[in-house]
Amino acid sequence: MSKKTVNRRQALKATALMGAASFLGLPELKAAPEKGKTPPLTPAEIKAIETTMGKKGTYKEAEVTHTTPLPRNDLKVKVKGEPVPIAFGFGGWVSIKRTVDGKTAMLMSDTVLLQEEVNPLISAAQANGLEIGAIHNHFFYEEPRIFYMHLHGMGTPEELAQKFAATIRQSKISPANQPSSPAPNPAAQSGNTSPGTAAAPTASQNFNIPALDALVKYKGTVNGPTYKYTVGRDDLTVMAMGTEMTASIGLNSWASFAGKDEKAHIAGDIAMLEPEVNPVIATLRRNGLEVVALHHHMLGDDPRMVFLHYYGQGSATTLARGFRAALDELGKHGKEIRHKSH
Repeated sequence: MSKKTVNRRQALKATALMGAASFLGLPELKAAPEKGKTPPLTPAEIKAIETTMGKKGTYKEAEVTHTTPLPRNDLKVKVKGEPVPIAFGFGGWVSIKRTVDGKTAMLMSDTVLLQEEVNPLISAAQANGLEIGAIHNHFFYEEPRIFYMHLHGMGTPEELAQKFAATIRQSKISPANQPSSPAPNPAAQSGNTSPGTAAAPTASQNFNIPALDALVKYKGTVNGPTYKYTVGRDDLTVMAMGTEMTASIGLNSWASFAGKDEKAHIAGDIAMLEPEVNPVIATLRRNGLEVVALHHHMLGDDPRMVFLHYYGQGSATTLARGFRAALDELGKHGKEIRHKSH
């Protein structure tokens, strides 16, 4: 049987299957989106976003995503009774990116809220045409108690900025309602780490950064008094609402270090496929890190992503080894859960 004949039969079979699907009212099969082909935001759209938000953000061309940081500089936070910088994990963000087909755009946000601020923001978001994707903790032991609410919406970039600005207008997370702070390091924003400042002492003075980089096998970013790593899932193509999810719009694992080399705090997040969840949990526990939350961040993502937040105290190198060990579990357990037999 010739290759040509096989291909013709395969084509006929595929045509028949698509015809049957159409006749039965099943969803039409579509080609998988091509990774990295999202149309960019225009300079005019970026300007409109920043004007509406009342704050300059950052535009990452490689991911065609605009992000506005939303730190809670009005708060003073302690973890296990020790003061920690807001940059450690108490900064929110809002990102805007086009869908792959370029016909519309997505807004994705993670907001940092006191308990009493959660439901007023829910009402404001729904009144302004945004939706709630998740509400949860990221920490144990923090004072005051902090919750994180993920919002999303679809529309033009300008419309989304207007909806979000209206949603947060009466909230402390609005840039207009935040105390002034020293000039930030925009490159330091990711996850819930707020922009760092130039105030001394910085992480460069507090940590042996080359040693940490050697252990983690990535380079981090000095974020004021903290040092953080942000690691995307470049091994995956994850779609949500027609948008390719990348590190700048929330699909990342991160680790933030505060304190000093010999007595450090670590907090962060691991972005996982479902089969990776329990191997990562086991690895973190073997390395003395506490699992503090396990949940989703997005709705409608494909494949389904699960996010795990962790915390630890100890020497910075020991904590870095734990983070690296968790990263080593990603991409090696397949995409389908195989339950253990008992």
